[in-house]
Amino acid sequence: MRKFLSSVILTALTISASAQESALAEITSNRLLCASNYVAYQAPSQKLTPAPKGYEPFYISTYARHGSRWLINDSQYSGLIEKLSAAKKYGKLTPKGEEVLDILKEFYKTTEKRLGDLTPVGERQHHGIGKRMTQNFPEVFRGNAQVDARSTVVIRCMLSMVAECEELAAFNPNIRIHNDASQKFQRYLNQSITPKVAEAMKGINEIPETYRQKWVDPERFVSQLFNDKKYISDNINSHSLMQNFFDVAGNMQSHDVNYSLLDLFTTDECYNLWRIKNISYYLRYGNSKYNKFEGPYHQYNLLENIIETCDTIVNNRSFNGATMRFGHEVCLMPLVTLLELGDYGKTFDDLDKLDEHWRNYKIYPMASNVQLVFFRPKKGNGDILVKGLLNEVEVSLPAKTDTYPYYKWSDLAEYYRNKLKNYSK
Repeated sequence: MRKFLSSVILTALTISASAQESALAEITSNRLLCASNYVAYQAPSQKLTPAPKGYEPFYISTYARHGSRWLINDSQYSGLIEKLSAAKKYGKLTPKGEEVLDILKEFYKTTEKRLGDLTPVGERQHHGIGKRMTQNFPEVFRGNAQVDARSTVVIRCMLSMVAECEELAAFNPNIRIHNDASQKFQRYLNQSITPKVAEAMKGINEIPETYRQKWVDPERFVSQLFNDKKYISDNINSHSLMQNFFDVAGNMQSHDVNYSLLDLFTTDECYNLWRIKNISYYLRYGNSKYNKFEGPYHQYNLLENIIETCDTIVNNRSFNGATMRFGHEVCLMPLVTLLELGDYGKTFDDLDKLDEHWRNYKIYPMASNVQLVFFRPKKGNGDILVKGLLNEVEVSLPAKTDTYPYYKWSDLAEYYRNKLKNYSK
């Protein structure tokens, strides 16, 4: 069963945002996608475009989210158990409710002192990414290659960094890897919310809640767990309980388990709960009028660091290696929009139809990553070329090119520098 689900995730994740298949159809085929930022990363199926004739890769600049994890707050698990246990005490649970309570109690044992930690699933994700980097771009990691890998101070990010770097060392035992994690790097590896950005975010949380009231009726969901409508009315916040269950159920794919709490939800419920979260993240981090177009600039400092680091490397003919950064989806998503990867820098005003253009599970599954891969002539001088990968899939960049997916770095660097220069903090 797990092999089948993994195959379905793979298929769904690799369909482009412009594909004709709707988000509803994708979620119907694979409801695990409705989990948004809890979706488990899968290796892409697309083959990469070969390097232009006479060129070879020599440098990769990355930002990656940590891999699959336990949920962060104990209340996300214990709150559900407390609600169901109290109802059971008074005989207010259905047989399905009692079955779900038993599952939650059994799983809750695994969360002790593990909240927010990287799971074995998450570790495997980053091992896979690291290994594929060496397979796709072996020239980058051969010989005296140098890798500077930095992480936020969060343990799951540091362990994700270690997992990828282990694969690089396995490929080339002589590779020189420097791992680091420090508060010093937080300014560009984690969120950077300036007063201007914070001001633009005011009132945004109210918008998804209006859609919750419009699209989600929790009555059917809670009635399958509790057998007394008056008890529900007096003791249960149905919307809150349903959302809490949805988060726990969605994140179960972060673990090696053989059951699915997503079966508690209908396809339409999965779709509409996902749509609300899709809107929520777009409002915060998309290039949206609702955040006064400030959302992408959460990661001003990160893009600045990427450009400045590239400046010190790309014209050094003797260098090959990588700069690797590890953090969180709340950084990766605005970076994607700031870089204008694919269509993700575009603006979409009609939130009711946002899912026709913008699907968060294609941007930031667990272990999601952005890779900028640099190429230079094997002999002589010539333009430095770069291509962008989002979750290891080639995407367009905001410059003109006759050799897609390859772009002149000089063109891109100028575009991004001007974008930062013209932004007023």
